Amino acid sequence: MALQEQLAAHLKSGLTTVARCWSITRRDGVYYGFTDHDVDLAFEGFQFRADTGLSAMALEQTTGLSVDNTEALGALSDASLSEADIEAGRFDGAEVKCWLVNWADVAMRSLLFRGSLGELQRAGGAFRAELRGLTEALNRPLGRVYQKPCTAVLGDMSCKFDLSAAGYVATVAIETVEEARVFRWQDLAGFEPGWFTRGALRVTSGAAAGLSGIIKRDEFRDGSRVVELWEPIRAAVGAGDEIRLEAGCDKRFETCRLKFANLLNFQGFPDIPGDDWMLSTPRQGGNNTGGSLRG
Repeated sequence: MALQEQLAAHLKSGLTTVARCWSITRRDGVYYGFTDHDVDLAFEGFQFRADTGLSAMALEQTTGLSVDNTEALGALSDASLSEADIEAGRFDGAEVKCWLVNWADVAMRSLLFRGSLGELQRAGGAFRAELRGLTEALNRPLGRVYQKPCTAVLGDMSCKFDLSAAGYVATVAIETVEEARVFRWQDLAGFEPGWFTRGALRVTSGAAAGLSGIIKRDEFRDGSRVVELWEPIRAAVGAGDEIRLEAGCDKRFETCRLKFANLLNFQGFPDIPGDDWMLSTPRQGGNNTGGSLRG
């Protein structure tokens, strides 16, 4: 008899020994396992801990394309989910799985839910996490957008630019930092001001390793090279921690051609006329041939 059939027969017996097990896998590969049973369980090479206080509300699932969802509740502790890691965003978008398991024979189990973590709320030493099913991806808009700026993200599959190329990335140690958002160096040679604007700052060592931010400004100020983020890094960063600075792109046709020499992969439509062209009026002089707006 198949294990699924054995579990179904066990559930129909009227006297059951079942529990739920949850796994959370962060985007950086760190794994957590929880169970609402009173002892630890293990299967598929993972340990599911019983002393975490994790529980879940009723799971809403449908046979159509509507989004499956539920909520998980639990206690925050350094041994499992820490408030610092949640605050830092390390659990954003983490993969979640839930099994119904016969704790007397864990080979008899059924996968009930697979999805990702949505909104996380913290209060009074506890957390409440929204769980989103796989159909959540259907809510994302798809297709091309017809606009002058490029729609690709620098370095993605559409852009195809190699961000590890020499001259487009710098790995340096932090000299001074203010509010986890403004970084200063006495010297950052080899890169003109503004080179990293709209690029990424990625922390590669220290307590904030793995976190990143989008660069708002890159300029010389008061004799120092200053890189300012739109939002603070959501964990402690300090002098000596290493970061990786990646060149920024403003999505313009000229930038793609001159800064990155990547014009063949430009994903915008630079010749689309703007509103001013549509509202233009006849004139006596000049060239009115109807030819290219770019000359």
